Amino acid sequence: MCAASRCGGGDYRRSGGGDYRRSVGASKMGAKGVIWATAEDLANNRGKVLSLYRQILRSLNSPELPLSFAARLTKKAEVRGMFWVGSDERSLHNIADLIDAAEYSLSFLKKGQLPPRYIT
Repeated sequence: MCAASRCGGGDYRRSGGGDYRRSVGASKMGAKGVIWATAEDLANNRGKVLSLYRQILRSLNSPELPLSFAARLTKKAEVRGMFWVGSDERSLHNIADLIDAAEYSLSFLKKGQLPPRYIT
């Protein structure tokens, strides 16, 4: 178990629903120093992840995006694949990074732009 100050522990309900990173409870520490998500941690992130998934798929239907119908279907398939691969992730830090990346991409889609392919 790790101290709440080191791994961002705390109860999501008491934290006022702010940053999702603060909702991670005390988790097991792996042999390599990775903090693994508990079932409760995964349940706390589930609503946020489903919301991001739906918003991204909805945003790809925007007429502001310069995409043909086939390109829209391809992009939606890519998004489904990314979320499917991400669903197997158990590291709290990696989950937080994936959520950050999804929010970053969604910010571009809401502006009517495609997110950059590579972030340097």
